[in-house]
Amino acid sequence: MRIAIASDHAAVELRQSVAKRLVELGYVVDDLGCGPGERVDYPRYAAAVCGAVMQGAADRGILLCGTGIGMSIAANKIVGIRAALVHDVTTARLCAEHNNANVLCLGARSTGPMIIQECVETWLTTAFDPRHQARLDLISQME
Repeated sequence: MRIAIASDHAAVELRQSVAKRLVELGYVVDDLGCGPGERVDYPRYAAAVCGAVMQGAADRGILLCGTGIGMSIAANKIVGIRAALVHDVTTARLCAEHNNANVLCLGARSTGPMIIQECVETWLTTAFDPRHQARLDLISQME
């Protein structure tokens, strides 16, 4: 599985840590930035990751910023993206199982680094339950 990942300046170190762990777990990771010491606009990074997912260059995407809120708002503006902001393992599992989220959003200032790692691993290893497909179809009709 190929994962595109990016962050703004508030989550550079955490993003690098998550990317490193994903590689250790056997995932292919495309780190789309930003670089250390850069001050950036998070919507540009949300667009890059979501574009990779929608074009098929990545199977899933991960976005990190200070709270995850801005990234999730920006990501969900892109048709076909189902970005979920999660804060714990339960919401990470449920966004995969119920919502088939293709982008995970996390907050470096609101969630601890160990919890974030657990959320990422849970999200990636939880299968979508097709009983929820009708709801996703309704969401798609809204786009």
